[in-house]
Amino acid sequence: MHTLKITLPEEEKEEITRIVTRFIDNGFECYLVGGSVRDLLLDHEIYDFDFATNALPGEVIKMFRRVIPTGIKHGTVSVLSGNRSFEITTYRSDGRYIDGRRPESVQFSQSLEEDVKRRDFTINGLAYDVLKEEVIDYNNGLEDLRSHIIRTIGDPIERFSEDGLRTYRACRFAAKLNFEIDATTFEAIPKTLHIAKKVSVERVRDELNKLLEAEKPSVGIEYLRKAGLLELFLPELAQCHGVEQNRFHVYDVYYHSIYSCDAAPRDQLMLRIASLLHDIGKVPSRRIVNDEEATFYNHEIIGARMVRRIMKRLKYSNEAVDRVNNLITNHMFHYTDDWTDGAVRRFMRKVGVENIDELLVLRLADRKGNGSREGLPAPIKKLQKRIEKIIEEENAITVKDLKINGYIIMEKFSLAPGPIIGKILHELLESVLDDPEINKEETLIDMTGNILQQLKKDKEQQEECNSHE
Repeated sequence: MHTLKITLPEEEKEEITRIVTRFIDNGFECYLVGGSVRDLLLDHEIYDFDFATNALPGEVIKMFRRVIPTGIKHGTVSVLSGNRSFEITTYRSDGRYIDGRRPESVQFSQSLEEDVKRRDFTINGLAYDVLKEEVIDYNNGLEDLRSHIIRTIGDPIERFSEDGLRTYRACRFAAKLNFEIDATTFEAIPKTLHIAKKVSVERVRDELNKLLEAEKPSVGIEYLRKAGLLELFLPELAQCHGVEQNRFHVYDVYYHSIYSCDAAPRDQLMLRIASLLHDIGKVPSRRIVNDEEATFYNHEIIGARMVRRIMKRLKYSNEAVDRVNNLITNHMFHYTDDWTDGAVRRFMRKVGVENIDELLVLRLADRKGNGSREGLPAPIKKLQKRIEKIIEEENAITVKDLKINGYIIMEKFSLAPGPIIGKILHELLESVLDDPEINKEETLIDMTGNILQQLKKDKEQQEECNSHE
């Protein structure tokens, strides 16, 4: 026992105390456990509070009015109290692990010590007695917390052989907490890769997403690479290691990628993924001609195709895939002062007005990850101002912005639905992009008449040519 007062968040303190008191009044033990205790001791923001008790699930259900049996097979129920949900799990010991992920069976226990010793890392094996204000530490977790060390509880080979996800979690916690992985613990990861391979891609993807929320994801990604885990689920990024660039880059493709990821906003997951993978196409596109510096022509196009395959493999949503693909496809745009206003509007249409800000942030992260440059270059700042002006003036950028639509065209010219309507709208938009002043319904109707006349002439000429063949 360690008398160590933890300051509970004011908004949850009353509910937490009420839940623990309910167990004590009914003759049971109940402690805060795991990550919530760790993060409270580190003064981090807490999102989930988990409890452990010697009460059986059925007994917990009887004690509270609103309970959801979220994982009752493994002794876990969720108590709804106030506006929050709190997970409460019965003390247990785990049976054999046969699939590298979950125990074959669990056995409920009356011992808190037995329960915490089945957990993954010492810093996650802490418990807190809310009423006595004491930290219970059976695994030397407090010392590892003070020393900023990630260490397994017990033999690391055994822990990682039980659950392959723990190897990924070790790297993720290293990034999240900015801790080091204990040498013996880290050395066990390459020895248990055959277990890590069994983890579903969805669970690996979720760990990657959580890792990308860290202040410096590069810390965890580098651990993943050195341990051999990155090669398992993201070999395309692992293969960027050691791929040298040109004199404009301080780092190779791999380190440039992970440092660019660090530079992207931590609360924007898709931007972090795009920053991490934006140059992945440089490996297959790298060429050296006449002993000159390396070139990477079209690496953004090649990379976008690769990233689409990677994200689909990791079961990201179609929306996420399209969003990241769009950013990577367009991240190499080259703006010059001779761009016309029409060219700027076409660029906006190509990227999507809703994606412009993200693309500029990606460009900023890319530049910072270079190692020798920071901030947007002057030409891109000029482009940014021109885009802002166009948006402020509410210029038409897409077909939807035209003061005419397909229904109006069909009604005015007695046309049936078909590809010709899309063709007309596209031609109208091209004209409006060059001259926004013509975006008026009456003007566009007149232009549509001219387009239809030209299409009719083109068709007649084509038919005449065909008749002479």
